[in-house]
Amino acid sequence: MSDSPTSETPRPPRRKRYSGKNPRRFEDKYKEHAPEKYPETVAKVLASGKTPAGSHVPIMVEESLESLKLSPGMTGVDATLGHGGHALRILESIQPGGKLLGFDVDPIEQPRTEARIRAAGYGESAFEAVRSNYAGLTKVLAARQLDGVDFIYADLGCSSMQFDDPTRGFSFKHHGPLDMRMNPQRGLSASEWIERTKPEKFALALEENADEPRAGRLSEALAGHVFKSTVEFAHAIRSALPGLDPDTIDLTVRRVFQAVRIAVNEEFTALDTFLRSIPEALKPGGRVAILSFHSGEDRRVKKAFEAGLRESLYTSISEGVITASPDERRDNPRSSPAKLRWAER
Repeated sequence: MSDSPTSETPRPPRRKRYSGKNPRRFEDKYKEHAPEKYPETVAKVLASGKTPAGSHVPIMVEESLESLKLSPGMTGVDATLGHGGHALRILESIQPGGKLLGFDVDPIEQPRTEARIRAAGYGESAFEAVRSNYAGLTKVLAARQLDGVDFIYADLGCSSMQFDDPTRGFSFKHHGPLDMRMNPQRGLSASEWIERTKPEKFALALEENADEPRAGRLSEALAGHVFKSTVEFAHAIRSALPGLDPDTIDLTVRRVFQAVRIAVNEEFTALDTFLRSIPEALKPGGRVAILSFHSGEDRRVKKAFEAGLRESLYTSISEGVITASPDERRDNPRSSPAKLRWAER
């Protein structure tokens, strides 16, 4: 036998070694990123109350579908496509003959979600992926010569794929660039926004976007400074709060990250535009259901629906708010703050 290296059978690459039993880095969790190959691993992650890396567990699916009153042949909008969990269930409910427009501005996740929906058997006649923020609702419908749709759905929360991926900069759990943009190709990153923002404006964002009680102190410590990473920014927030207990500090860090994310993506401005456009976009008898995750969003949805009812733009709205079941809150902790409201044209 020849001793030439070219005649040897190449060895398969060795599995990467980790400091613990399982990989901790988002990009190394190869089993969670391939649920079709490793269903047992994914099942264990879900059973532990966590979300597998690179995926998203849709929240309050049954309650959302019930609120929309879907039936075969309907045409409607999923204004926040995300991972496509709600969209797939909506598509099941409106077939045969139905059509769903799926809105998303995320150039990274939208193509992946469209591929999953196509793989599930839904072609162009049943589903169209639209690269748009939901603030562009009426413009998108007009471009397709649609006078109105039968339903509109929106899940206002960030997807787990965005939160869990350190490269997107949404979370302080892992080191990553301080970005937070839903569309990384447009606008200022969180780092740039903080550096360019005056303390007064920063404090206002903390108050309006997250009900932060220490907005004044934090804005003086953070506004105008340069923070390149999520961990660096989180450390600066903690350093600005000496003497507070760890749980209070953790909640404050979460609120500050939330407030900056909302400001960077102009989420409330887009939401207000979206809420104003819904009555015009719905056919008579059409329904809208919106899932929100914090008080600022829910207040806007509630007030818009109540105003629409008073002005006869809606014939009925949900009585109070609909929340996740105890079982869902236990199995998926991210569903705990979710609030669902609906309205009928």
